[in-house]
Amino acid sequence: MSVKILLLGNTGQLGWELERSLQTLGEVTALDYPQINMASADSIKTVVQSASPNLIINATAYTNVDKAESEPDLAMAINGTGPGILASEVKKLGAALIHFSTDYVFDGTKGKPYCEKDQPNPLNVYGSTKLAGEKAVAEVDGAYLTFRTSWVYSLRRPCFVTKVLEWARQNETLRIVDDQISSPTWARTLADATAQTIAQGRKDPVGYVQQICGLYHLTDAGPCSRFEWAKAILALYPEREALLAKAIVPAKSDDFPSPVQRPNISVLSLDKFAKVTGLKMPAWEDSLKLAMDLN
Repeated sequence: MSVKILLLGNTGQLGWELERSLQTLGEVTALDYPQINMASADSIKTVVQSASPNLIINATAYTNVDKAESEPDLAMAINGTGPGILASEVKKLGAALIHFSTDYVFDGTKGKPYCEKDQPNPLNVYGSTKLAGEKAVAEVDGAYLTFRTSWVYSLRRPCFVTKVLEWARQNETLRIVDDQISSPTWARTLADATAQTIAQGRKDPVGYVQQICGLYHLTDAGPCSRFEWAKAILALYPEREALLAKAIVPAKSDDFPSPVQRPNISVLSLDKFAKVTGLKMPAWEDSLKLAMDLN
């Protein structure tokens, strides 16, 4: 069947890559704010009904973790309530939905990789609103996949990678926390894995999503701390000699007062995704090297 895909959030880190990755799968209509406002039920309903797609990919999100603490209502509207409304509209059409969530639904105290059955316990507003979105999508009971991911980056948009490079241009010594551990995930590998998953049900994508429906963890493979990630960023940067930074030293989260608490160890197990789809995610180091080489 010819697949009509509606991609929401195409100007963001993940959305930009998804628009590229999805092109071989069907006819892609890509929108972002203000064409769609995920804080408005009317906007969501109008866009979905007008596009009448077979498959909707929701790459929109309120992602400013710190600012969410002072804008909880807006964060909840976009991350929590909006996805539920979207899922309801998708179900009415007999279509399928792919949604994205975060490792920040966990408190980081487990001490080993989280699986999908582990009990969430978010520490901040951002994590709470994303968890609300997961639940809202699941409660509609339509054809859906929710992919929890972590530490998404793209050199096309401000992110941890671009911040480290900016700090390295301005400072001789960088202090980076070594007590926050997860899996850096390149937006391109996440987008490609999403497209590859859809492609496995190409003859009937809605039926395939319904068949494997549910929650999955999807990141690049392997854990690291932000300190280890920053060291790798500087080591792999093609113009390393142009940076001012000569040293990078470990620090603790408590050394940097923040309005928001973040989980310490929020690594996600990829076992379920690999078992169900047969797809294997690349090591985070390999993805980072490719991302830096392409910059």
